[in-house]
This record gives sequence, structure tokens and C-alpha cells, in this order.
Amino acid sequence: MILILLAVMLTAVACVIAWYLAIYALPVMVAVETFRLIHATETGFLLSAFAAATAALLSVGLVLTVLFKAKNPILCLLARAVFVAPAMIAGYAVVHGVTHGAIDSAIALKLLCGSAGLITGIAALMNLNGFGELAPQA
Repeated sequence: MILILLAVMLTAVACVIAWYLAIYALPVMVAVETFRLIHATETGFLLSAFAAATAALLSVGLVLTVLFKAKNPILCLLARAVFVAPAMIAGYAVVHGVTHGAIDSAIALKLLCGSAGLITGIAALMNLNGFGELAPQA
């Protein structure tokens, strides 16, 4: 019972950390995958890092451009989904990494990790909506 309470407490701490870092999930995932792809072609480290940083900035810029300029609500919803999905995956993975050794029940672990992913996704959406309020109103 104590391990379950400890796991819930660590989950709450992980959710708070993920809440503040949710806005960085999309650029970090894009940067890591771009770096791996470019570096696998035996390109140098610096060029791979530069390509990764460029891809990360372009991914965030593309999402914000679509949110600021698009008139179609389905396109805006798709841009929000592209931004929120990596944050949900990251929240799930963070909590799973913290609690997988403490909780024996697979169902309880999936429920706990799923709720943490949902909370992290909501955090990313709230942060993204904060950026959306900066857009000029038409």
C-alpha cells in the first residue's frame, strides 16, 4: 500500500514537471528524430545538430502559423492535435518510467499513466491556447 501511495505522489510530481515542460514536447521530439535521421547518414555531429535545431524551430513555427492564419476550424484543430499528441506521449512515458516498478497491476499502471498523459496533453493545449490569444483578432 505504501508503494502505491508513493507511486501516486511521484506521479503527481511528474505531472507537475510535465505540465511545465509540455510546451517543449513537439520541438524536442522533432529535434531528436531529425538528429537521428541526419546523423545515421554519417553526417557530422554539428551539421546534424544544426538540422535538428532548424527542424524543431520550423515545427513550432508551422503550428503557430497555422493557428494564427488559418480560417478553417478543422485545420486549427489538426494543428492543435499535432502539438498536443507528443505532449501526451511524453506525459505517459514520464509517469510510466517513474511508477512501473512500484505498481504490480497492469490495469492500474495503464490507468495512472493514461491519466497523466491526458493531464499533460491538457497542459500543452492550455499553453498553446495562451499563444493563440496573442493572435490578432479578425
